[in-house]
Amino acid sequence: MHRRLIPIIKKEFRQIRRDKRVLAILTLVPALLLLLNGYALNFDVTHIKMAVIDQENSKTSRDFLNAFVTSGYFDYVQYLNSSDEAMRMIDDAKIRAAIVVPPDFSRKLLSGENSDVQVLVDGMDSNAASTILGYVQAVTLQYSQKIVLKNLAKIGRGNYIPIQYDARVWYNPELKSAKFLVPGLIGFILAITAVIATSLSIVKEKELNTIEQIDVSPISSFELIVGKMVPYALISLVAAALVIFAAYFLFDVVVKGSYFYLFCATLLFIIAALSIGLYVSTISDSQQVAFQLASLMSMLPTMILSGFMFPIRSMPWWLQILTNITPAKFYLVILRSIILKGVGIAAFWDQVLYLLIFTALMLTISIRRFKKTLS
Repeated sequence: MHRRLIPIIKKEFRQIRRDKRVLAILTLVPALLLLLNGYALNFDVTHIKMAVIDQENSKTSRDFLNAFVTSGYFDYVQYLNSSDEAMRMIDDAKIRAAIVVPPDFSRKLLSGENSDVQVLVDGMDSNAASTILGYVQAVTLQYSQKIVLKNLAKIGRGNYIPIQYDARVWYNPELKSAKFLVPGLIGFILAITAVIATSLSIVKEKELNTIEQIDVSPISSFELIVGKMVPYALISLVAAALVIFAAYFLFDVVVKGSYFYLFCATLLFIIAALSIGLYVSTISDSQQVAFQLASLMSMLPTMILSGFMFPIRSMPWWLQILTNITPAKFYLVILRSIILKGVGIAAFWDQVLYLLIFTALMLTISIRRFKKTLS
């Protein structure tokens, strides 16, 4: 069997080397997608442009407003005279938040009363607006705590805080969204490149009518499929290694777990993606149709249903069931567990099982469909 299989693998490698498009898809596109999406997809809300309306303009009000600037979350833009000016600047996207300090701010604080401060936030992006409000609340509470402690000191009482907490963030202590998104990008990139490359390769045989010559040869359908898939699996593994290597240097994403588990899971996912590409090739008659179908069947499910961009737990129950049509859903759980958490197989064995079942099922369907196409 291996005597017939090796020539097919060599032939496929030669075709990949001659076809610049497929070679670019497998090598350059993954690195380019990681570079573009890694920097473009960023959920971190920092350097928030802020304007202030200080109706009192006292030392106390300036100290309060300065607390926002020194927090590191906000970038001061300018002082304004009215809320109408702030609304116009928010409408023009010149600022994302504005703080309005009332004229009796310091008087109420000195008398022990509550002072209401108005916060105007651009709510067009609801996630960013929620984050901004959280930052405002944190800065305000910290400043209020400072005033309470100062007042307690004046009456001779020591600093007393009933409850203190010591926060410890696991797996991503810097709370960088890139640490969460980059592993998802790896699965997203591998899914697209493997499916598209495989579908184009086999459809090309149809367009050149060389598939009929292969059909009458002593090579079995299984040998032909394996011979077609092995080169793309090897090149995809190299592409995955390059992407992980680039993720370390560009985004400081370190693989904390086992490289062996990472290799096995990646190889299994690549075989699943190649089987999808094989299925696309059996229902396509031209490379143009194959490219469109492969992009549709790999990009949209991986982007929307895998948990890469949107949490699966927050989806409706029927949509959570539908997410099982993409192998990237299982692979991303494994990938994030290995890269970010550094855990062993006991933490994700069920995802490996699901991915194995999906791969076996999809590969069986694709092989049977491919045999019917040849016959």
